[in-house]
Amino acid sequence: MYQYDFDLISGFFVISGYNDIGRRGAKLSLMNYLAHLHLGGQRPEQLLGSLYGDFVKGRVQGQFTPSIEAAIQLHRHIDVFTDRHPLVGQALSRFSQTRRRYAGIVLDVFFDHCLARDWTLYAEGTLASFTAQVYRVLENQRDLPGRLAEIAPYMAADDWLGSYRDFEVLGPVLRGISRRLSRPEELVHAMRELEGLYEPLSEDFRLFYPELQAFSHAHILGARDPL
Repeated sequence: MYQYDFDLISGFFVISGYNDIGRRGAKLSLMNYLAHLHLGGQRPEQLLGSLYGDFVKGRVQGQFTPSIEAAIQLHRHIDVFTDRHPLVGQALSRFSQTRRRYAGIVLDVFFDHCLARDWTLYAEGTLASFTAQVYRVLENQRDLPGRLAEIAPYMAADDWLGSYRDFEVLGPVLRGISRRLSRPEELVHAMRELEGLYEPLSEDFRLFYPELQAFSHAHILGARDPL
């Protein structure tokens, strides 16, 4: 069993945008870090840009190398595609009204669990080799933006990306996130609800993720207007 600082892990969500969830409700960029890293390309600068997308706001032209900027733009397109996809809307609608406000957070965490759990269905190589590659890239990058520079060593030391394959890890992470929300009581018992929805939400992911892969692959091959 992994040993984690779950407050620090949940703080990662806050740093990357969930701190104002009380004002935004469930309309979120739902795909989480593991999915973004997997979808954004495997070259070092693509991996960096896939993470930077949650730490760099506004226009990015001229701030980074073209490859990193392209990966940041892809990150943003993935967010929009995910938010608007009917299968994601269907997954969100499965949650009870009590948790509907924060269903995006729960689904975000759960979908990364699905990807980690079924990694070999969607990726070449092992999850462990992929996460090790990501951690090496982060370690070798001297100028990480914002709080990512502070968090990156902890990500590697505790294998945050790989930890999501274990369903039981999600409970402490969600409880840590709840303490940073304007209405934390609405995430109480979220794991119990996830247990009941495990199979239908897993099926939603199985249907959705290949479409997201195809979208991302097409974007990498061709140019799109920046967001």
